[in-house]
Amino acid sequence: MRKSLEFVCVFLLGALVAVPFIQIIAREVFGAAIVGAEELTRFLLICTVFVAYPLVVSSNENIVMAELLEALPTRLRRGIRFLIITAGIVTCGFLGWVAIQNIMGNLRGATPTLKIPFWIFMGATAFGFAGACIVHLAQLRRPPDAQSSVAL
Repeated sequence: MRKSLEFVCVFLLGALVAVPFIQIIAREVFGAAIVGAEELTRFLLICTVFVAYPLVVSSNENIVMAELLEALPTRLRRGIRFLIITAGIVTCGFLGWVAIQNIMGNLRGATPTLKIPFWIFMGATAFGFAGACIVHLAQLRRPPDAQSSVAL
């Protein structure tokens, strides 16, 4: 599953770079802009960020105050790490649920130029937060790594 998600993220990132590049070439060389390129670029950016979020969480690249945590006594550090993971579960679960509710309430909406359905945008958001919530749940089962600078 991880390799498939990495492949999708690399594809999205490549497309995110390619679309503005092609737009620049089209404008400068051929004198004609591609209609909807900006909208497609925004779409690809949103999808890239949210689809990659579970990979960020599973790679332990969450932002925490590692120096502060390491300065605390071991027992307090474990408690704070548990709170950080729990906050991640609650936050990501809630945001995933909100994204799904937005999808259900706006199934007919679409972008103005390319008519990309809003559920695709919100689907990437729901996927990212739900996936991150699942990863955080899995992190509760793993003991913290002593060498890690993240909240495990």
